[in-house]
Amino acid sequence: VQLVESGGGLVQPGGSLRLSCAASGFTFSSYGMSWHRQSPGKERYLVAFISSGGGSTNYADSVKGRFTISRDNAKNTVYLQMNSLKPEDTAVYYCKRHGIRDYWGQGTQVTVSI
Repeated sequence: VQLVESGGGLVQPGGSLRLSCAASGFTFSSYGMSWHRQSPGKERYLVAFISSGGGSTNYADSVKGRFTISRDNAKNTVYLQMNSLKPEDTAVYYCKRHGIRDYWGQGTQVTVSI
């Protein structure tokens, strides 16, 4: 199992970024996927989840209405579209494969700053 995140970077407040997580080594369409984030000195927590078929999603209250999780099962990729970014969104963002055993990517840094 391999999960590789990309798309992070430095963006100004109010800006947008789209994160991608490319998956390999398993049947992608069979597993729920999620994005999590972790800031220095804080615990990692769930930002958004999407079911295996993409028909069900849920979000942390802090990102509802600003972030959208989606997936392309033909491309084995899950996305996180982040709009109206705020400085408090600054964190390392990780994707996770759910299942009997969870798998994590290596993370991608998102920095929201002037």
